[in-house]
Amino acid sequence: MKKFNTPDTLFQRTIALCLVALFALLAACSSVRFTYNQGDTLLYWWLDSYADLEGQQADIAKRDIDKLFQWHRQTQLRDYAALLGTMQRELAGNPTQADLINIYREIRVRGERLATRAVPELTTLALSIKPDQIADIERKFNTKNTEYREKFIEGSVEKRQRARFKKAMDQLELWFGRFSNEQEDALRRTMNARPLDNEVWLEERIWRQRRILALLRKFQQEKPNREQAAAQITAMQRELFGRMESPERKAFYDTSLDQTTKFILAAIRMATPAQKKHAQERMQGWINDFQALAAGK
Repeated sequence: MKKFNTPDTLFQRTIALCLVALFALLAACSSVRFTYNQGDTLLYWWLDSYADLEGQQADIAKRDIDKLFQWHRQTQLRDYAALLGTMQRELAGNPTQADLINIYREIRVRGERLATRAVPELTTLALSIKPDQIADIERKFNTKNTEYREKFIEGSVEKRQRARFKKAMDQLELWFGRFSNEQEDALRRTMNARPLDNEVWLEERIWRQRRILALLRKFQQEKPNREQAAAQITAMQRELFGRMESPERKAFYDTSLDQTTKFILAAIRMATPAQKKHAQERMQGWINDFQALAAGK
């Protein structure tokens, strides 16, 4: 299952929302069951790639990740299967833009639920981070931002449009299979009519990164106890998720959601019966995977 998203996925690329990042990764895979069963290792590797975890810190992180996976498997996966079932039924009918927006909101609720549940584990990790690891995290952020600039901001308008369109089509084809040249041309025209707003998405990435780094440095300076640190992490999560409703960004996020759901709706409406059948079968495979995983398989 793959989310249709903007070039900067809303629930990715922050240490504070690391578990959401993992499940965005899982969502990008056609074999959810296989990837999920390796997910604790993948999440640890992801964290380690930012902070270079070591010694007891690494052991505790692995333990906490395992504990969170147990909770998630036991309490969340049947709900994911049910949400996919709703999506199947809507696709079989005649979904509206309002239906797609509602699905997006349902996914966001689940992302927030997951991040909230992870606060104790995030608190343990954040309090263990050392100054040199904060520097490592900052360097990794900068590297990722450079990669983003090269792919989505630098170069001609045509180059940036191609990169954005390819990302969107990779996601669509995971659901529907291959699109014809005529279908791609129509979707490209729809996508190219949208403004190239990748600079704004980069600003949002950097804003979130700075917020995370500032909190980690604050912990270094003030040495809060667990209760104080957990409260500050919870407040930061609310700030990050609430960014889409903030006065300075609400109009941008609302416009982006409107344009993204219109693009997806255009793809659904031009999809052939065979392509819709492909999407139904793909979703059923994911439903089966989630149900099997919830049963411990």
